[in-house]
Amino acid sequence: MIGAGSLTVLILAGSRRGAADPMAVAAQVSHKALLPVAGTPMLLRVIRALRATPAIGRIIVSCERTDLLDGIAETAEVLAIRAEASPAASVAAALRAYGTPLLVTTADHALLSPAILSEFLAQAPQSADAVAAVARAETIRAGYPDTRRTWIRLRDGDFSGCNLFLLRTPQAGRAVAFWQHLEAQRKRPLAMARLVGLRALVGYALKILTLDGVARLLSRRTGAALAAIILSHADAAIDVDKPADLALVEKTLAARAAA
Repeated sequence: MIGAGSLTVLILAGSRRGAADPMAVAAQVSHKALLPVAGTPMLLRVIRALRATPAIGRIIVSCERTDLLDGIAETAEVLAIRAEASPAASVAAALRAYGTPLLVTTADHALLSPAILSEFLAQAPQSADAVAAVARAETIRAGYPDTRRTWIRLRDGDFSGCNLFLLRTPQAGRAVAFWQHLEAQRKRPLAMARLVGLRALVGYALKILTLDGVARLLSRRTGAALAAIILSHADAAIDVDKPADLALVEKTLAARAAA
């Protein structure tokens, strides 16, 4: 059980290898995290949602520029740290520095809300070292019929990731290390396949794996007990990766403000 104000959060807000994001360039801001969404920097929307969630205490933002928060209101107590060379490396560094439990999310989670966060934290099993959030395709399409997502297609349904991860115990570091190995082989598909394992690849290709089955297989590969939580909120799977996502989020926020 996570007590009130006891959970540290890491927000990944950097750019891969410091490369300029096209959306940031178009909006004339240094990072996509600062992209105005309905007039508010996207990162600030995430911070507000975290602050309104009872379990959340310390908030940390990881970016290659530690002055990212300069000039943004409401961020005086938010700590900015320098990002590492990749998202996984940044998470690993935060885990070493701040320990567990550690909640990880991203700065482009513009529709993140206390309801999403509270549901995720309430459902996270005590038996798991690391927990990831996903949403069913039916849930997402019901809320956003025109959105395009990357689907994980399994026997018990199609799912999309929600950019929410809870690293509950020090053993979660093993899962993060596995993630780092995968990142290091990003441009070598065969090497990535060897890391994931033949059984998982064949099971996925034949669509015989379930969500729990994937968690069990990856638990064995990483040496950490992993779990996936299915969230009931379509908003949980919406991030801002491209202009169409930004338009969708702004349209959604405008409709809610007018309701």
